[in-house]
Amino acid sequence: MNRVIPYGHQCIEEDDIQAVVEVLRSDFLTQGPKVREFEDSLSAYCGAKFAVVFSSGTAALHGAYFAAEIGSEDELITSSVTFSATANASLFLDARPVFVDIEAETGNIDPDLIEEAITKKTKAIVPVHYSGHPAELRSTDSTH
Repeated sequence: MNRVIPYGHQCIEEDDIQAVVEVLRSDFLTQGPKVREFEDSLSAYCGAKFAVVFSSGTAALHGAYFAAEIGSEDELITSSVTFSATANASLFLDARPVFVDIEAETGNIDPDLIEEAITKKTKAIVPVHYSGHPAELRSTDSTH
């Protein structure tokens, strides 16, 4: 039996609601001290020097691709089963998404098909961990 992890399940408690109300009543709805506080807490938790938060997954992908210097004439390999933002964020930078077929069992990009999609223009490979199944990040082909 194939079990799928639900897309999302929220646990929002009263203190979470009050924290949001506090921000909504402040002078800062998009930036401000709470954003900085969250970034500082996140970087400390992850043991990173810095953390930058974004308004959405699409914006985060765009930022990551920009930081990786993906641009015009570049190609980005990704799964054929993904949310549109995975490809669209590359298009924002004039790069070309290249889709690779999936494994039927997991819905994830098939690692054994990635190599044949790589060209001189390939700048990044962006796997998608689909429906609670982590993508295989190494080839299952014993020759690699």
